[in-house]
Amino acid sequence: MAEAPRAPRISALSLLVPDYDTGIAFFVGKLGFELLQDTDMGGGKRWVRVRPKGGGVDLLLARAATDAQRAAIGNQSGGRVFLFLETDDFDRDHAAYLAAGVTFLETPRSEPYGRVDVMQDPFGNKWDLIEPL
Repeated sequence: MAEAPRAPRISALSLLVPDYDTGIAFFVGKLGFELLQDTDMGGGKRWVRVRPKGGGVDLLLARAATDAQRAAIGNQSGGRVFLFLETDDFDRDHAAYLAAGVTFLETPRSEPYGRVDVMQDPFGNKWDLIEPL
């Protein structure tokens, strides 16, 4: 029996980083993401994918290679919160990230959509750590 066609979906987002190993150190070492793939593409280029252990969209860590790309590191959303990391236990993950040295820009707050705090990766991107209601 043939498999039913699947609708298109976003499977990954490209995130500019200054270098691959720094990106891996943060996402895997501090946030606990899984390193899904780290393939040498030659010429200093690698295909590096990470994903939160709870699942979701992959991040493709892309080493900035041009002046324009380097200028965009940490500002891919024009200074707004760029990515949303959902948790099922805000207090657990907030405490673990603080202990790992992750920078939070606010104090935890409750909003109509859930419990949230804004964190910043070492590259300058803002993230919401959120436990939805």
